[in-house]
Amino acid sequence: MAVPDRPPAPEPLPLPVTDNHAHLDIVRHGDTAGMPVGAALVAAAAVGVTRVIQVACDVESIRALPALLDAHPSVVGAVAIHPNDAARHAAAGDLDTAYQVVEAALADPRVRAVGETGLDYFRTEPPWRGAQEDSFRWHIDLAKRTGRALQIHDRDAHADVLRVLADEGAPERTVLHCFSGDVEVAREAVWRGYYLSYAGTVTFRSAGVLREALAITPVDQLLVETDAPYLAPHPWRGAVNASYLIPVTVRLMAEVKGVSVEALCEALEANRRAVYGEWDGITALHVSPLP
Repeated sequence: MAVPDRPPAPEPLPLPVTDNHAHLDIVRHGDTAGMPVGAALVAAAAVGVTRVIQVACDVESIRALPALLDAHPSVVGAVAIHPNDAARHAAAGDLDTAYQVVEAALADPRVRAVGETGLDYFRTEPPWRGAQEDSFRWHIDLAKRTGRALQIHDRDAHADVLRVLADEGAPERTVLHCFSGDVEVAREAVWRGYYLSYAGTVTFRSAGVLREALAITPVDQLLVETDAPYLAPHPWRGAVNASYLIPVTVRLMAEVKGVSVEALCEALEANRRAVYGEWDGITALHVSPLP
């Protein structure tokens, strides 16, 4: 059966939750099913996803972030140079200029996190991984200097991500975005006090190892996200993802953890407040979640 470009809205959650990591401004190449930001936020609020963290991880999206935040009070920001972009900037010789854009953005109190930063061994070749690691260390220091949470991108680099965080000393509020490790990585991250943010990947049929990691993650160290427009949950894998699909992931997480959906929603929001603080949400009653 073909996957629809835009899946139908799931049953609303009983209590509000936050999309811990989304790229509201990105349209995947060739996609035709994306929604304008305002419509995407209304669709999310209609199913109980009332707040979103917009992750701006390249120079262009960071510069565009203030206008997005001005227009949408239910959104706050995170800023960084993505690990793959860090390698490209290093090759071009303008990484310091990109850093200046990141640091300047943190003057805005609506920017609540440094991220996504980290290591990506899937797309970056070994000769440029040193530049990636240097950038990761710079962002860790920036988060600590500015009192921001840290959102980490880790793709095929679990051991080195943990090593660098141990070397530098992780910020008090450290989030492993789109957690992709196994039980041992999860156990180490939990022991260190990190938050593990699970995306639609945890619902994939092939993700048994990831569900095992979720099972041993304490509820008070959990967050949930989309990484939209990527990683739509099962059974919509491959479709355009958006914040309104988070209830699918939350319900699977509650099942794995053996808790009620209501209890998990409460815990996810308590964790969100502990990591990022409070900001305005959006309520959407009697509206279609898919305009």
